[in-house]
Amino acid sequence: MLLSGHCLIVLERTVLATRPQEGCALVLGSRRGPALLVQAIWPCCNRWEPAAERDRHFQLDPREQLLAQRWVRERGLQVLGAAHSHPSSAAIPSRSDRELCLGPTLMLIRSGLAAEAEPLRAWWLPEPPGPEGAAAPEPLPLPLPLEPLAGDLGE
Repeated sequence: MLLSGHCLIVLERTVLATRPQEGCALVLGSRRGPALLVQAIWPCCNRWEPAAERDRHFQLDPREQLLAQRWVRERGLQVLGAAHSHPSSAAIPSRSDRELCLGPTLMLIRSGLAAEAEPLRAWWLPEPPGPEGAAAPEPLPLPLPLEPLAGDLGE
């Protein structure tokens, strides 16, 4: 996975800005062979209802998703996945993350725990199971640290 320092800064600020609620964003970019090239972070509002549960759940705003889809198409990019925070738990996909996610997709999770050894982790969520009632597939961790892009603000 390739991620610019600028995208990393935007990602961190976006998903942590809504604490104690879960923050969320879309991850935009392209594929370079087997690698995912993250080129932009699209901040989104958490529209989970009821609002009192936004400290444990998130839902991307559908209008923001449509705008992001249009934006990436115009630039020859794609939506690679989503990012969100876990304000009070580890950066591991929760059961609801796995059940509500439409894979295959990238999922970046930022933990809000101070003692977390890996506060930002990347996961690949495979396609959901076919028959209703089947267990959600296990997410696959992607290797980190993320590789910075040359000429980027993070150098």
